[in-house]
Formats: sequence, structure tokens, C-alpha cells
Amino acid sequence: MLLRVPWVYNTLGQPQNTHHFTYATLSSRLSSAMFSLASQVARRCAAPVARSHQLTLRAGFARSVKEGLTATDAWNKSCYSDIDYTISDDAAVYDAVQKFAAYNIGCLVTKDSEGNISGVVSERDYVCKVALLGKTSKEMKVKEISTKSANLITASPDESVSSCMSKMLMKDIRHLPLLEKDGSVIGIVSIKDLVKAELKEKEEAIRVLSDFALGKGGHFGSE
Repeated sequence: MLLRVPWVYNTLGQPQNTHHFTYATLSSRLSSAMFSLASQVARRCAAPVARSHQLTLRAGFARSVKEGLTATDAWNKSCYSDIDYTISDDAAVYDAVQKFAAYNIGCLVTKDSEGNISGVVSERDYVCKVALLGKTSKEMKVKEISTKSANLITASPDESVSSCMSKMLMKDIRHLPLLEKDGSVIGIVSIKDLVKAELKEKEEAIRVLSDFALGKGGHFGSE
């Protein structure tokens, strides 16, 4: 069916000759114009909203993607947070090995007689300083093979995960004790804990941004 439209004008606003349009053609042109207008409005509205709101992640706290995770976040998810990760530096190396096996871990924080951190002892220390030298773990003390606090690489609880990973890679170590400003130890994280935290953060950021792009749950994700 044809629709006569006598009031068609050109781009200069001058009247043109009368044209004939089908309903399908007119509907298609109107739909395209409306879609274009809606897209422009959506882009202008979405930009300030995206800038003004932080993304809410599943971890239970509001944080922008740029802000990142801290060593404390990795520590809270670490297996070390559920066990006694310390040992007396006067204990036998055999006791440390038993803890390694019982908790399936690779490092312990050593403490002196006053309860202060004196260093760390790891599986690597046992292999290199006891097993390979043919010594007996029951006769040697932890402090004979541990890395002393003077040479210890540590991190603060609020230090970023990426910063902790950089320290480990630079010093070729796999564990970092977490120390408060007064020097007291509050935890220890492994390279595995940091990698898991980093991957989790990336997955959450991708999920929330994907939900935002798809319009699921507004800018706060689908949940």
C-alpha cells in the first residue's frame, strides 16, 4: 500500500516534489531515527553514571576496580589464616617438618623466647641445609637453618598484592610475613595466595563490567 506524503522537504528546507512511500519504508526510516536518538541519549547518560559510582564486588565491600586488593585480603583467604603458622626457633627441625606435612604448607614464622619474630624457616631450608648435607632433623634446631629477621623481606597488611608479588619476584622468595608498624607479626602469605587473589579480582572486575554492559542489575552487578 502506498502512502502519499506531500510535505517532504530536502536538507535545505526547500519543498521537494511529492514522493510515495510504502508503510514498510516509512516504518523502517522512523525506527532507524529513533534507534539513533536513543543510542545518543544512552551514551550521554551512561558516561557520568559510570564515572560516579564504584563497582560493588562479591567480597562484601565497595571498591573501584583500579583500587585493587591488599595483602590482608590475600591473608584472609590463605590457609595460613586458619592454623598456627609459627614455631619456636629452639624447636627441632623435625618439628617444623611435621608441621609442613600436617598443614600442607611450605613455610613457618620463627619466634624467639620472648615471642618476637626471629625469621622464617621453609621447606627449601630443610632440603638445602639438612637433607642434602646428610644431617639429622631431630638433632638440629630451627634457628640453625632459618632465615634471620635481619635479612627478612616483609610486607605491611595494607600493602597491595601487586607490590607483594614484585618483592617476591625480585628476591626469589615464595613467602612474605605480614608485620604491623610495631614489628609484630600478624600473618604470612605465599605466592600462591597472592596469585589467587589477583585472579579473583580480575574475574570479579570482568563479571561486574560485563553485567554493566548487558544492563544486568545496574552498575552494581547482577546480584
